[in-house]
Amino acid sequence: MNKEYFVKNLSSIEATRPRINNSLIILKKLRGVLKFFGPAFIVSVAYIDPGNFATNISGGSIFNYNLLWVILWSNLMAIFLQIMSAKLGIATGKNLTEMCRDVFSKKANWFFYIVSTLAAMATTMAEFIGGVLGLYLLFRIPLNYSVLLTAIITLLIAYLQKYGQRVVEIVITILVAIICVSYTIELFLAKPEWNQVAIHTLLPSIPNSQSLLIAVGMLGATVMPHVIYLHSELVQSRNSETLEEKKTHLKMEKIDVFVAMNIAFIVNAAMVIVSASVFYSRDITVDSIEQAHRSLEPLLGTLSSGAFGAALLASGFSSSSVGAMAGETIMDGFVDVKMPAIIRRIITMLPGILIILIGVNPMKALLMSQVCLSFVLPVTIICMLIITSRKDLMGAFVNKPIVKYLGWLIAVVIIVLNAVLIYSSLI
Repeated sequence: MNKEYFVKNLSSIEATRPRINNSLIILKKLRGVLKFFGPAFIVSVAYIDPGNFATNISGGSIFNYNLLWVILWSNLMAIFLQIMSAKLGIATGKNLTEMCRDVFSKKANWFFYIVSTLAAMATTMAEFIGGVLGLYLLFRIPLNYSVLLTAIITLLIAYLQKYGQRVVEIVITILVAIICVSYTIELFLAKPEWNQVAIHTLLPSIPNSQSLLIAVGMLGATVMPHVIYLHSELVQSRNSETLEEKKTHLKMEKIDVFVAMNIAFIVNAAMVIVSASVFYSRDITVDSIEQAHRSLEPLLGTLSSGAFGAALLASGFSSSSVGAMAGETIMDGFVDVKMPAIIRRIITMLPGILIILIGVNPMKALLMSQVCLSFVLPVTIICMLIITSRKDLMGAFVNKPIVKYLGWLIAVVIIVLNAVLIYSSLI
């Protein structure tokens, strides 16, 4: 009897062994992928920063679901450009700013340096304002104190790099998770018209010239020049020496980018959808982020306004830290300006501090900062395209013809949109 029982149990154990082995193989592969996850999640924060709150809330409250397609196409551009930036960093062992210094003339690099530093300031301004407003809206901390507290927290998160990039990646990912959970709650409470969401995500439309300004702002808020520079720096924390190691690294980084950017896409789309469902449907014009927060409570309840404030706070803290890191990469790379890290980070935060203290409407400042970024973006893309299309610099990772054509098409589309925006503003 005992022998039969033993044989029977042994047979059942043997039968489960293949399943256990398969599970172990899957876990091993998953660990291999997760080891490379992180850089794109740091970068993705810039795609869901407070500038996105401003442009997406404006887009949804004024034009309903009509501009959702801009979010989709901007996200596709972002995936393409971030993969190219990561590829440059993996292939050359240098970031984009350092490669520009090697390839272009000193005068050109000074031009790139000035333009890119202004872009970093514009985006950090937007991100800093978001952190300040988040503290004010959630905890009613006076703006002057919120400015000081946001500056300290921003510098502390950036300082965590001292303990390794992985620590920063974990902190940023937690903050991204807070934003995602907050907007999941918002979507659940807003009850949007999902058939209209699907139609306007897939079918492009520009209702009028004002919508063009918002659309260009959305593009500037979604495709960010400063994190194109930063991504090529971040990937170098995973050392790859041989060609095969670099190919594996790039393959894993593509997965990292795809996952992180699509999370950012869902959050951005949720911002527009909630704004359209709550504000446009009730004919409420939203002139400020404070008004958006204030209007949510009577319409959807305290949970909704609290979730909005939490998302804005997490977005402001995480993205301002990433902006400070990107500013550091830009200042170090183009012209090799030697400056203490703390000074570089304070310089990139100054415009945001001044905007709050002077009393400029934060919503308008956020919107215009994103439009400015879309004007800087072609410079970044063109520099990256020139470098990644040179076989002597990229070796086996040089751009294929289709990649070059798509890259130049993206640059041309952005330049044309900016030109149309300028023309429509003048007439």
